[in-house]
Amino acid sequence: MVDVWLPYGKTEVCVRVPTRNFLGSIEPKEKEGVPDAVLEIKRALNEPIGSKRLDEIVKPEDKVAIVVDDATRPAPSHLMVPPLLEELNNAGVKDENITIIFACGTHKAVTHEEAVKLLGEAVLNRVKTVSHDCKASNLVYVGETRKHGTKVYLNHVFAEADVKILTGDIGFHYYAGYGGGRKSVLPGVSGEETIKHNHAMLLHPNAKTGVLDGNPVHEDMVEAARLAKVDFILNVVINSEKEVVKAFAGDVEQAFYEGVKLVDEMYRIPVDRKADIVVVSPGGYPADVNLFQAYKGVDNALEIVKRGGVIILVAECPEGHGNQVFYDWMVKFKDLKAVQREIKRNFVLGGHKAYYLMKALRKAQIFLVSAMPDYYATNIFKLKTARAVNDALNEAFSIVGKNAKVWVMPYGNFTLPEFKTGEE
Repeated sequence: MVDVWLPYGKTEVCVRVPTRNFLGSIEPKEKEGVPDAVLEIKRALNEPIGSKRLDEIVKPEDKVAIVVDDATRPAPSHLMVPPLLEELNNAGVKDENITIIFACGTHKAVTHEEAVKLLGEAVLNRVKTVSHDCKASNLVYVGETRKHGTKVYLNHVFAEADVKILTGDIGFHYYAGYGGGRKSVLPGVSGEETIKHNHAMLLHPNAKTGVLDGNPVHEDMVEAARLAKVDFILNVVINSEKEVVKAFAGDVEQAFYEGVKLVDEMYRIPVDRKADIVVVSPGGYPADVNLFQAYKGVDNALEIVKRGGVIILVAECPEGHGNQVFYDWMVKFKDLKAVQREIKRNFVLGGHKAYYLMKALRKAQIFLVSAMPDYYATNIFKLKTARAVNDALNEAFSIVGKNAKVWVMPYGNFTLPEFKTGEE
């Protein structure tokens, strides 16, 4: 037997795979965080990629907008913003001419408590902050994307600023390919109509994790950022411990693409064969806090499971399903076609998870080992359930045969296995 420990909530569980069935454990090639994150951020600001330094871009009288992520993202804004402010001050820009905009996209406004966590008291006391509202009446129209015809409406503070700076972290994203860079504009500070038109393109076969080439969601976001006339970005790549591995500053496209290379180096793992069974943990808390978050692990496991195989998702889900729209769409729509129609007609964030889950269930059977009530897991989300991971594995063997081959992914939300050669 081979024992593999899987993160589960704040603890671990052990899956026991017979040696002859075991293909291996697929894990990220993590890099350590830098000893001093602020120093690394200052280095990036001093060595911008594809652009002038920030202090050569701004003039003392400029109005500056800095976009930062809201509380749903792990970007360490509290580390990134102070060096930016210092750079701006050194160039003669006064604090009162700087506004920080929380890139809420379609999310709710950032609370004061969240703002303190995101930026720290010192920054909040220095500069003005606003939460982007995608339904605001004073959005500014900056044009239409050429390729996909998205009408781009932007936050008025952002649109009217003389210098526009984006911050964030670069990591995998379901349908944009990667988060970071241009994503701070669309969806970050865009209007609801703009976001819906862009996100409806997630139905395209190239709109998927780790894909930029030919990905219409990404292309559209890049065009929106160009229409917005972004001057400068500061992005970081972090590891699973949320430590900064490297910072990237400069041009909205060039700096972003450099960050993408590092993400690939750490988290894209080539695999030479597919398995009949994939056992996947999202990576424990907070990645498995609910089914909405934990599903990312399934999405990545789909790359390496054979059609008709089994995925075993080991995710505590103490908060249950985690998203009302996800739940409602699973109840309301009986098949994939109906969900696709609704996405084209009226995209609502959360609905995309129902689409992905229904699509996944057409390829593989999915077992859930969690603290979630069976009723929800089986009746609403169409998953099979098991009390313990080894019970699920035994059942999977009875479905696909006792000679079935098994991959294990302990950090499924952060690992993108890539099937390289031949066919299934």
